[in-house]
Amino acid sequence: QGKLVESGGGLVQPGGSLRLSCSASGFTSRLNVIGWFRQAPGKEREALSCSRGSDATIYYSGSVKGRFTVSRDDTLNLVYLQMNSLKPEDTAVYYCATRRGMCSGSRIAYNSWGSGTQVTVSS
Repeated sequence: QGKLVESGGGLVQPGGSLRLSCSASGFTSRLNVIGWFRQAPGKEREALSCSRGSDATIYYSGSVKGRFTVSRDDTLNLVYLQMNSLKPEDTAVYYCATRRGMCSGSRIAYNSWGSGTQVTVSS
């Protein structure tokens, strides 16, 4: 069974930056579609971005577009989420997930998830 592991979360001041990593192992094929999501306390899991390695497609949600950037090292099965200009409302647990086929903004479309990494934006 494949496994995804997120890392890089932590406490950062408003306006600061963090880079999250999503590492994949144990999948029978190279990862293609990777989605980044977050879930704040009491809120639903929110889609942030989706990237597809096969054609370099990347989508961003309106809430993070221009502040967050996805990059990939498909040879190492690593996907990064660079987060800049962080705001207190970005505080959440951040997840990466994978699925076959096309990008999707729906969390139910993804069948393999990491356990998440906490990001806290606070002064």
